[in-house]
Amino acid sequence: MLMLDFLAEQKIAEAVSRGELDHLPGQGRPLALDDDPLIPEDLRVAYRILKNGGFVPAEVQTLNEIAQLERFVAADAGDDAAARAKALKKLALLRTRIESRYYERAVRKLSA
Repeated sequence: MLMLDFLAEQKIAEAVSRGELDHLPGQGRPLALDDDPLIPEDLRVAYRILKNGGFVPAEVQTLNEIAQLERFVAADAGDDAAARAKALKKLALLRTRIESRYYERAVRKLSA
């Protein structure tokens, strides 16, 4: 991965020196780095590219739903006990789905 990083940095530096990156939308503004710590580091760039193209992997979408439900439950979901109970059930289902995927991958890696 270090060689790939080096080549990417070299190409970026060449483009900057030729002025090819001047006047791009968002120039001078900070990047929105919304890296999810649960996504393996070697997949983050690919996921970001997919996301910028309007595609989000199912696993990332599920993790985003989990985060949204956790915020909803933490905010006490108002006084609606039924909505809170429904959110907790969905949260448990989504967590189980994610955990089962990780478990399946771990088993495959250990079995190989």
